[in-house]
Amino acid sequence: MVFKRFRFQVILRIVLLTGTIIALLYVYDKTSYNISLFILLAIALLQVVLLIRYVEKTNTKLNQFLQSIKHSDFSISFSDAGLGKSFEGLTRSFTEVIEEFKKNRAEKEEHFNYLQTIIQHVTIGIIAFRKDGKVDIFNNAIKKQLKIKNLRNIRELSVLKEDLPKVLLNLRAGDRTLYKLFIEDELLHLSIYTTEFRMRGEDYTLISLQDISTELDEKEIESWQKLIRVLTHEITNSITPISSLASTVKDMIIDEDDGIVKMSDISDEDVDSIRGAIATIQSRSQGLLNFVEIYRNLTRIPKPNFRYFPVKEVFDRSRQLLKPKMDELGIECNSRVFPPDLMITADPDLIDQMVINLMLNAIDAVRETDNPEISVLATINNNNRIVFDFKDNGCGIKPDILDKIFMPFFTSKRNGSGIGLSLSRQIMHLHKGSISVKSKPSEGTVFTLTF
Repeated sequence: MVFKRFRFQVILRIVLLTGTIIALLYVYDKTSYNISLFILLAIALLQVVLLIRYVEKTNTKLNQFLQSIKHSDFSISFSDAGLGKSFEGLTRSFTEVIEEFKKNRAEKEEHFNYLQTIIQHVTIGIIAFRKDGKVDIFNNAIKKQLKIKNLRNIRELSVLKEDLPKVLLNLRAGDRTLYKLFIEDELLHLSIYTTEFRMRGEDYTLISLQDISTELDEKEIESWQKLIRVLTHEITNSITPISSLASTVKDMIIDEDDGIVKMSDISDEDVDSIRGAIATIQSRSQGLLNFVEIYRNLTRIPKPNFRYFPVKEVFDRSRQLLKPKMDELGIECNSRVFPPDLMITADPDLIDQMVINLMLNAIDAVRETDNPEISVLATINNNNRIVFDFKDNGCGIKPDILDKIFMPFFTSKRNGSGIGLSLSRQIMHLHKGSISVKSKPSEGTVFTLTF
């Protein structure tokens, strides 16, 4: 068995080759052994070829190993039993690497199938496509939403609406948009969110489409109900005394039995009462007209005139305007902008209006607080968006009214109009931003503007 080992095989072959060469040299000078000379020469050449092939057996196996990895063909097996420990170790390493590749490949396939199952199961439509529009993956939710069976290129969606492919191809990472689409006489309100990623050296766009028609309808109905309650409350407050006073005046000047005007029977005291009633009717009617005018102004916010300007200018203007009032009440106000040269693209007039309104709210909140403080901070958040924080240490907002403060005409102040925060919300909407609030009773309030 010892001759089966590689090193002994090589030594044996070299010894035999050496013996053949010696015999070849021996018969070289013998003219009578020409045939033997050619036979020995042929045997020597054959031995050299066989020795080279035998020695290069390792390279052949290494090449097979690398080719199997290159082509992901892990069916090949390696066996060199009996050729020595070095060959056995090499064969074992080849086999272990192949098995590890098999395991990793199986895990990747399982992971891929797992993700595919999740993608197909979610109710939000998902499409991943390349820059040229070629679709790489789309789930069952897309098929149901868009009523399609197959989608090879994003431009095929033009059959649903001509500009839909252009909208999707022009979206960039982080973009959000709302898109209306009619499919089989059904209106869909699609909320579209976009992200981008790179795979195998190629850029991909991943978009999610969710039909939020039901949610929008519910919010619209809820908004209408809230608005109707507010309008009903305000109108009732004005109409009820007007109706009551009008009825009183009627009873004073018209006889209920025959309907005849009894002006001659009216005393001076009744005249004063009628005069007061008419003045009250006029006052309440004017108040109702003012309310309607405020509502009209709330729905006619001018289109923003965007400019690029330093944030510090906004805070300086509002602070200068409100400084006398804050000094009078002993309010300490701190404003910071980080970085100091932070710039913003917005309508400065609308932003001034909104900032002043929030500052006035903060002043009212800390009016009865010991050591009243207001702090304003402008910075950039983790999503690279500009944020304004208005913080006070006032009385806070009660939890039961926290979700109502942005409703038009809702106010908890004695002399408030209830349009300031609603107006601020609309201004932020025009700037593609949002306004939010955090508050705890007796701990203070923070209003946040996110641009």
